[in-house]
Amino acid sequence: MTGIDGGESEPIGGEPLLLGVRHHGPGSARAVRAALDAARPRVVLIEGPPEADALIPLAADADMRPPVALLAHAVDEPGRSAFWPLAEFSPEWVALRWALEQDVPARFIDLPATHSLAWGRDAGGEVTETADSVDVRVDPLAVLAETAGYDDPERWWEDVVEHRGGGTGDVFGPFLALEEAMGALRETYGHGGHDKDLVREAYMRLQVRAAQREFGAGPAVVCGAWHVPALRRKASVAADRALLKGLPKVKADMTWVPWTHRRLSRVSGYGAGIDSPGWYGHLFAAPDRPIERWMTKVAGLLREEDRLVSSAHVIEAVRLAETLAAMRGRPLAGLSETTDAVRAVMCEGSDVPLSLVHDRLVVGDVLGEVPQGAPAVPLQRDLDRAQRRLRLKPEALERELELDLRKEIDAGRSRLLHRLRLLGVAWGEPVASRGSTGTFRETWRLRWEPELAVRVAEAGVWGTTVPAAATAKAEADAVGAPSLADVTALAERCLLAELPDALPVVMQVLADRAALDTDVGHLAQALPALVRSLRYGDVRGTDTHALTEVAEGLAERIFVGLPPACTALDADAADEIRRHVDAVHGAVGLLGDATAARAAGGPGTDGGTERGAGPLRVRWHSVLRVLCGRESVPGVIRGRAVRLLLDDGELGQDEAARLMGLVLSPGTPPADAAAWIEGFVGGGAGGGMLLVHDERLLGLVDAWLTGVPADAFTDVLPLLRRTFSAYEAGVRRTLGELVRRGPGERDGGGPVGSGAGLPGFATDLDTARADAVLPVVRLLLGLGLGLDGVPGHRGADDNDLAGVAG
Repeated sequence: MTGIDGGESEPIGGEPLLLGVRHHGPGSARAVRAALDAARPRVVLIEGPPEADALIPLAADADMRPPVALLAHAVDEPGRSAFWPLAEFSPEWVALRWALEQDVPARFIDLPATHSLAWGRDAGGEVTETADSVDVRVDPLAVLAETAGYDDPERWWEDVVEHRGGGTGDVFGPFLALEEAMGALRETYGHGGHDKDLVREAYMRLQVRAAQREFGAGPAVVCGAWHVPALRRKASVAADRALLKGLPKVKADMTWVPWTHRRLSRVSGYGAGIDSPGWYGHLFAAPDRPIERWMTKVAGLLREEDRLVSSAHVIEAVRLAETLAAMRGRPLAGLSETTDAVRAVMCEGSDVPLSLVHDRLVVGDVLGEVPQGAPAVPLQRDLDRAQRRLRLKPEALERELELDLRKEIDAGRSRLLHRLRLLGVAWGEPVASRGSTGTFRETWRLRWEPELAVRVAEAGVWGTTVPAAATAKAEADAVGAPSLADVTALAERCLLAELPDALPVVMQVLADRAALDTDVGHLAQALPALVRSLRYGDVRGTDTHALTEVAEGLAERIFVGLPPACTALDADAADEIRRHVDAVHGAVGLLGDATAARAAGGPGTDGGTERGAGPLRVRWHSVLRVLCGRESVPGVIRGRAVRLLLDDGELGQDEAARLMGLVLSPGTPPADAAAWIEGFVGGGAGGGMLLVHDERLLGLVDAWLTGVPADAFTDVLPLLRRTFSAYEAGVRRTLGELVRRGPGERDGGGPVGSGAGLPGFATDLDTARADAVLPVVRLLLGLGLGLDGVPGHRGADDNDLAGVAG
């Protein structure tokens, strides 16, 4: 085999110049440019879909910045798509740019996308990720590396191709050597077991013949090295056409889309991926002194992360990498040597900062750009305009975006992101806002992935603008929603996205579903989402009158149906209903505020008060009283009902203690009592602090627990452990201390629960100490001091704060 290490060779006279390459290899890219400069072909043929020939001139546009990809999608089924990614260091991209710079025609010669998309059709209509992979069952690089004595194909490729000098020697020899090697592999392994390759190669041979007839002998062909022996093989035109006969077809569109280094990596699932696109990009962009320049980039990144990295570290890391390369017999320090050197010198042996280097530099977050003149579906055009108007540029690097919905531009950004989510274009993901729980704050985690271009094309069937498409999609989703909860969630999303034209359809479907659904669980799941939506009307200026009406009707149906639904339940069903009770309780509070605002004269008010906040909550409290008094209701639900009434001030502490005492009496089975306790003080309801501050309740629990028979204790222990393990460590420690003291160790010898002798507990309220906090509270509330202006002295208008101390 000749060519890699020397030996003069020329392109075969009269034959096409076959330049076999590895996709996305900087060494291959440099070799292609050198070969084209030397051969000066009259036409350049490139592996790729011929439908993209019209898009080739855009590669010379000043606004085109790789990595980019050719995107093909079926017109009638946009989700069926294929990508042909190209980086700055891709040989195909270099060949395209060379042809444009030299004013030489360039053409794509692979199987047309109209066939490849149809060929990839399956029952599920899955998206075809890529179409330029070396799609063979045998890995040719791995075989060649193993033959050469290498255990790592990437390291072998770096040594024999990527790290070759760019001298003025034989420029065609490497390609002839690779052709000979691939020919030997194909003789051993055949065509790799993929019939599609045979069809693709037949089509490429026909295109090469056509170029020879049009431009004369010697067209340059840039393709995957695996295909070169097949293109060199003599085959009749009739045989090649026979292979292409009867291929399936679909109507396809092509365009350029931005791509990312991360999506070029092998871990992304991309068939022709490489392990280190960022490293390869560096090798291509910095052919002189690449190791020194790389170490400088690494040092800059680590300094941005506040790590102490000096120039001395850079010099030492370069020396260590070169020493490792010499010890390992490599012509130049590769990625493994530079990685080992960075770990030892700059990261002090830690893999934690090294993982940052790998993520940011070795792989990278570079996002390409395409010119505005590139073909696109109308929806993509509208999205581009919205992104420019809102100054919301797509980026490959994940970032968080804080929005203040009181600002017009932030409100517009929120609308756009919510509408895109409705369309299935998950550019942004909502996350919890830090430091604020107000409805005027939103936080998004943004990251643009190349596949989102497919999602936009797919969503184009719903409309030509983002608002119109989102409206049509929401209306269709409402009609086809499988459950009531899905419709309520959709209504919430429509309000967030501000789609007033979609809301009437969604609300009509919601009202119809709610009227027919008799499952209280479904109704209870739906109500909280509806009530949450009412809060968005204030900050977004949306009329939520219709939503309020449906929510009130839903609440009434829950009030009627909940008590019967709480009988004859097993433990799991009871716990689920308990969660529904919590959710409905919170929703009723918010809904009561909304209806009170309407009754006070807000939008849609009828001027009355019979449906105001008070009556709605009163009816809910009546339901809770029914639940806590029925023995047929599971204990976990009865306990939670008592707790909610206690928290709302509808049940006194004495009455709560009485009900607890009845449940914890010897006549109640231990398992039922434990479930009641879980409902009362468990489930994240702040029950731990309740027991800390009300020792009567703690005493009841303590007395009951110590009296549980030994044979029943093991049955209730898991439930109790689940209840009390949810408390914070400080609460558990305080409860343990209170119980440990016991009646015999307390001042006065009173029983647990009497409050005598414990710090923080007294038989009567100390009004003097309570009054001392009033001046501070008044200042915090912006009320100033008392009427007499004396700090700490209660004036005539202090009645509004009289309850604070108590």
